[in-house]
Amino acid sequence: MIPGGVNLILAGGGEYEIANSLRLRRSNNAVLTRTAGTPTNAKIATWSFWHKRGALGGVWVWGESSAGASTFFTFDSSAPDTIRIYMRGVNLTSTPVFRDPSAWYHIVVAVDTTQAVAANRIAVYVNNQAVTMSGTITLNADLTFNESGKSIKISNGAGWFADSRDYIDGYLAEFNFIDGQQLTPSSFGQTDSTTGVWIAKKYAGTYGNNGFYLKFADASAATAAAIGKDSSGNGNNWTPSGISVTAGTTFDQMTDTPTLNYCVLNPIDTGTSNMAASEANMKFLKSGVNFGPIRGTFGVSSGKWYFEMVAGGGGIKQAGVSNDYDIKQLSGDNTPANTGGIGAVWDNRGYLYRTGGSDSYAFTYTTNDVVMVAYDFSSGKVWFGKNGTWNTGDPAAGTSPAFTVSGPTVLLPFLNGESGGTGVVNFGQRAFAYTPPSGFKALNTANLPTPSIKKGSIYFDATLRTGTGATASVSSLGFQPDLVWIKSRSAATDHALYDSARGVQKQLESNQDAAETTETTGLTAFSGNGYTVGALAQLNTSSATYVDWAWKEGATPGFDIVTYTGNATNRTIAHNLGAVPHLIIVKSRDSTIRWTVQHRTYASARYGYLNGTFAFDTANANLRWNSTDPTSSVFSIGTSSDVNANSTNYVAYLWSEVEGFSKISSYTGNGSTDGPFVFCGFRPRYVLIKSAGVEN
Repeated sequence: MIPGGVNLILAGGGEYEIANSLRLRRSNNAVLTRTAGTPTNAKIATWSFWHKRGALGGVWVWGESSAGASTFFTFDSSAPDTIRIYMRGVNLTSTPVFRDPSAWYHIVVAVDTTQAVAANRIAVYVNNQAVTMSGTITLNADLTFNESGKSIKISNGAGWFADSRDYIDGYLAEFNFIDGQQLTPSSFGQTDSTTGVWIAKKYAGTYGNNGFYLKFADASAATAAAIGKDSSGNGNNWTPSGISVTAGTTFDQMTDTPTLNYCVLNPIDTGTSNMAASEANMKFLKSGVNFGPIRGTFGVSSGKWYFEMVAGGGGIKQAGVSNDYDIKQLSGDNTPANTGGIGAVWDNRGYLYRTGGSDSYAFTYTTNDVVMVAYDFSSGKVWFGKNGTWNTGDPAAGTSPAFTVSGPTVLLPFLNGESGGTGVVNFGQRAFAYTPPSGFKALNTANLPTPSIKKGSIYFDATLRTGTGATASVSSLGFQPDLVWIKSRSAATDHALYDSARGVQKQLESNQDAAETTETTGLTAFSGNGYTVGALAQLNTSSATYVDWAWKEGATPGFDIVTYTGNATNRTIAHNLGAVPHLIIVKSRDSTIRWTVQHRTYASARYGYLNGTFAFDTANANLRWNSTDPTSSVFSIGTSSDVNANSTNYVAYLWSEVEGFSKISSYTGNGSTDGPFVFCGFRPRYVLIKSAGVEN
């Protein structure tokens, strides 16, 4: 099942559960307002809240102008995906960017303008990580969103951008404001010991006079005493506007929270720029001619699943499921019927687009109809229905599906439109219009099976460090590494690879053909939680910056290291993955020979080189891989000196794909700034890309 154990979409599962979030729809000018009372301290405060992104921009907190300078926090739409804080004429912008539409971000802004050291006056954290911000705040400045009698808002900045972008389009949950204290994230969250993910915990401290706690638990009315109620005990309620608690597609109290994350539409996984997601990624609209699909953020590889789409007006609408093929590369209808697509999609006009073609389907739907989609990955069966009635068969009984899909390794929700086609989806974050068939589940994290690797950092990790020019140890890993790959970030130096099979001090360089060298001041030891590097300038120049990637060998993480001696004869080499390797990289240790690569996309039919600009080639591929694909116990080599020169020593690094932990795949570039979306099913910590089709 996807996603995996290190993805933020698995955040949750701890003892503290957040029941509700509030969806804020920019299209409805959703906003919360109140007037501040007398503060405990107008210069010191902490904001802590969880935010799931929809569209760019949107003001989290805005304070009325005081002495000509208002204050606000936002995801900046003019510098996309950065955090921007504007405080009394000073702009602060984050260095990192935040682009994950499936993630709940925990954001903490802690201010104390009385601090003598300027860098200490404001601290910003995202998921417990300190965020580097440009600029400094004026000493002893009052905070305009905590001054008596000032208007303060959530989701709107009083026309700061002079258009609708200052309204949030997304979700807020667990919103705490602490008047008079500068706190750290540990007051509001903790690291889950099982997954290593930052999760919420209940704030147990005091709030101060203007403090408040919004948990959006009361959907009995769209009033300050209900959906805008302050649960801190202070009675600092917020007046809602543009927020609905009426059942249906506009209902804005959600069960999509940091502790129970739901699938939403993925605005970065679309077939064309004029397919837009809105209303916190629950509505799609395709403008212009030609189709342009959008997929959901959850892909599944087992289980039974259900979702709904309320059909909007305008042009053509489609709903169904597809595999993770590159929808930006397709033309025409852009459905699974196109080359590369696997799935089944129902068109409102009465067509079934499915793997390999399309059919007249004899069932149609129109504006405001509720389209029901049920799919069973294990059997490949897909059913469609409308307004509580299935078109054919019964999903609960497994009978008469609309189509039976075969071949995908993952299925995702797939929505499509043309010429104004629009629809509103529901993956279960609000009440379904119709009860899902027995055994079929909503797309949320509680319904996903436990991944085989819950905590990815006990098998792979990346470390940033600064060189010392002397012996230095890395001791922050959760495992003893078997492969460490090191590269300077600040200097044009070669890559350096060390592994436990060849032994310490034995260095290979992945960007060079060179044979293995012995570096007595290179990596000198592997330890239970890291490794030691000597003074070798390539690895440890004083004040230079480095990134180190480290892997643990084993069948569970899908990584193996094999050493062997060539004999210039076709043969097999045993490995210990217990699964078919999807990526094999071979290097001669004794001679100047390139790094030879086998990739699952081509298996034994082609070979490539890790270093150099050569495309993957079919010519003489048999000499590398003996025209034989690898198995779960062996891989095959031919007679080429790249992999099997007589009496030459080699090392081979092998990876198999482990669901939710590693992804080894391919994609086709499109030459556009809006490049292809590559679905991994988790947030990757290491990405290796090599051109396969052109010399690059």
